[in-house]
Amino acid sequence: MTGEPQWLDEQEMQAWLRLLRVVMLLPGALDRQLRQDAGLTHASYMVLACLSGAPERSMRMSELARVTATSQSRLSHAVAGLEQRGWVQRRPCPQDGRGQIATLTDDGVQVLVDTAPGHAAKVRSLVFDPLSPSDVEHLSAVAERLVTQLEADQTSGAAGAGSSST
Repeated sequence: MTGEPQWLDEQEMQAWLRLLRVVMLLPGALDRQLRQDAGLTHASYMVLACLSGAPERSMRMSELARVTATSQSRLSHAVAGLEQRGWVQRRPCPQDGRGQIATLTDDGVQVLVDTAPGHAAKVRSLVFDPLSPSDVEHLSAVAERLVTQLEADQTSGAAGAGSSST
């Protein structure tokens, strides 16, 4: 990168700082609710929720890491804890034997059934109740553009760093 930096203008800085506060405060608030209601971290809940929506409630660990925006090592740790509770099972990937497939168990489904109403209520109260329907539409569009850019950046950064088969 050469030349003078392109500093954020006042409006961009205000938006950036507000977004940072949301990014920092929201996970903690959701984590507190899930720990209190189910003894779960938000990361573990995301694993269960993603698996519940996957075909046969199963997903390759590398794909699960991508959709939960979690590192492979952090995901492995979270899934190990879920396995100990009987909520997730892992098995070798039948296609290549190197990767692993995580599967949501019936007990894991029941945890989601029990936990989802309180979690949805917390998400609604923190994120959607303060917004108008138009705000929600704009939030969704902005979030999609940001996720697309972030995933593209992550992919281009990972291309030079090698890949994992998990």
